[in-house]
Amino acid sequence: MNVLLIGSGGREHALAWRLAQSPAVDRLFAAPGNPGIAEEAEIVPLDIADHDAVHAFCAENDIGLVVVGPEQPLVAGIADALAGIPVFGPGSAAARLEGSKGFVKDLCAAHAIPTAAYARHGNEGAALADVERFGLPVVIKADGLAAGKGVVIAETAEAAHAAIADMFGGGFGHAGAEVVIEEFLTGEEASFFAITDGRTILPFGSAQDHKRVGDGDTGPNTGGMGAYSPARVLTAELETQVLAEIIDPTVRAMAAAGTPYVGVLYAGLMLTADGPKLIEYNCRFGDPECQVLMMRYRGDLAALMLAAAERRLDQISPPEFAPAPALTVVMAANGYPGTPAKGSAIAGLADAAATGAKVFHAGTALREGALVANGGRVLNVTASGASVRAARDAAYRAVDRIAFPSGFCRRDIGWREIAREG
Repeated sequence: MNVLLIGSGGREHALAWRLAQSPAVDRLFAAPGNPGIAEEAEIVPLDIADHDAVHAFCAENDIGLVVVGPEQPLVAGIADALAGIPVFGPGSAAARLEGSKGFVKDLCAAHAIPTAAYARHGNEGAALADVERFGLPVVIKADGLAAGKGVVIAETAEAAHAAIADMFGGGFGHAGAEVVIEEFLTGEEASFFAITDGRTILPFGSAQDHKRVGDGDTGPNTGGMGAYSPARVLTAELETQVLAEIIDPTVRAMAAAGTPYVGVLYAGLMLTADGPKLIEYNCRFGDPECQVLMMRYRGDLAALMLAAAERRLDQISPPEFAPAPALTVVMAANGYPGTPAKGSAIAGLADAAATGAKVFHAGTALREGALVANGGRVLNVTASGASVRAARDAAYRAVDRIAFPSGFCRRDIGWREIAREG
């Protein structure tokens, strides 16, 4: 079959790499793609916001499956617009699980899904007045999509008030038209993934991301500076609990509401003393978690995604993963997560690949035949190993082969699990 992949980041490069290996795929197209994706797929000049144009392309090219990588097109309703074509990804009503943090919190409250205490406000004055009852630190979130950056952990009341004022003042665009104030949870974070067709749920591995920009988990939150998989802190027993108490009731609730969820459901979790609690949902594979999941996945990704899109996951065997851990290091442009420096040259990717690592392109472009940085997070250098420590060492060996003088990376990805490994 012919497959169309929507997206242009490191997550989509990892998906393209794995989809291109599928015996079920005859032709793989990607829009808008990037230079790395172009090594795996045919890049097409589609405006993915123009749903009619995407639908016409699918009809003209006999597309049998559309895989939507990023969240924005899903929230905007691309899956709804492609009715009649199998789409791996939820419709806009189901994508509210990521598109509205307040919607998720209300769903959790209605169905006894463990999560942090919260309040949601559409008025700045009411939000400011409500901060004190949560204690400090407190979590302030823009309700809508903010490219992974609309979350502030405020250590002081002044910081909380400033975050609320920034959100209502347009600092995150329309995403900040409403804010969610949350109780601060303590514990260790982990990410759990499941594939669902709205009825059947298949676990799809775990990972641990590193959101802060600096070593030792310091500095502002980012879209993710690195990840490893599996997250062994999320034991088999805890995964069973997460499925029973968080994932399953969510899928059932969405189906009962007439908005069945189809695609990958990514649960960001806090492993508290009282058990796993939901921090947030994403309606797509994480980035950079997808990169380590794809390194470990051992199966036909296109066949799995098509089964979900066609509502027949009950006919598919559970996904299998290589036991060896995988780890990815994000190489970002100086200035990230603020204003990144763009246009600087990147070299040495072939030398990095020669180490056995896989370099996924996230924010790159070709200028006069030369590879340059074109975003905040630029490359995802990904490797496997017998342990997380070994995977880390392999990834950093590849990182050190890359010439990206205007870039930087964290040097401690995987540090929690490495400490547990001893």
